[in-house]
Amino acid sequence: MTAKLISGTETAKAIREELTREVAELKEKHNVVPGLVTILVGEDPASQSYVAAKNKTAHALGIHSEQVTLDPETSEEDLLKLVDKYNKDSKINGILVQLPLPKHINEANVLYAINPDKDVDGFHPVNVGKMVLGEQCFLPCTPHGILELLTRSGVETSGAEVVVIGRSNIVGKPIANLMLQKRDGGNATVTLCHTRTKDMAAHCKRADIIIAAVGVPKMVTADMVKEGAAIIDVGVNRIGKASNGKAILAGDVDFDAVKEVASCITPVPGGVGPMTITMLMKNTVQAAKMAANLI
Repeated sequence: MTAKLISGTETAKAIREELTREVAELKEKHNVVPGLVTILVGEDPASQSYVAAKNKTAHALGIHSEQVTLDPETSEEDLLKLVDKYNKDSKINGILVQLPLPKHINEANVLYAINPDKDVDGFHPVNVGKMVLGEQCFLPCTPHGILELLTRSGVETSGAEVVVIGRSNIVGKPIANLMLQKRDGGNATVTLCHTRTKDMAAHCKRADIIIAAVGVPKMVTADMVKEGAAIIDVGVNRIGKASNGKAILAGDVDFDAVKEVASCITPVPGGVGPMTITMLMKNTVQAAKMAANLI
């Protein structure tokens, strides 16, 4: 058995087409234009690439997008003033401060300063608390993308045994919480594994769904996977360079071996990655609708 490929590229494309129609309808029927600002401090190449991709996607969907690049020596006070400016700007529905920030700036202070109604990353404690309680909020983008991949691929989560490997605040903890809730894409029995878990293989072997988000290349091997399990690989690890200078990437799952055991699996790249920016756009549209009292 060779696993069916769960393509994040194709799923993201479908969702973006839906969002393009929704944005056009908001403009035509309600004169509402969703707005997103991305704030970058410094010149980190990876961050520059991420911000450029977010702005390109926003423009393609018809979302008003602004990008602010600040000097790496920008003070925390000045960054907080800029956040406050956009908190008060009615044209902007979503504020994204690209992480990581320079060491002299306290990330928590900046993230907490964002108006929760404009926190389209879903990192503010108000939104995290609402997520845990199962209330309407902005879901963090990568976990939200994972839910969409599972749902749109027809993977049954209700009653499923799910193992999440990794306990980060960005992926592991929120996806574990979301999958145990009474909701579409939820109602699962969830085990959260991490670096101190004893006999991780035994936990994985029971799982109907494995979500690997630990940042260790090819950690999940074929002998850890139950036949017919669904595999979501969140990891993006650089393991070398090709002759053309491009990075060679590997996920947290040994793709070539595991695909012969699993029923379906996400590739790296082209799996979870494309979903993250797409769900950021979905949150931005949701924020615009909230601001216009349309939901």
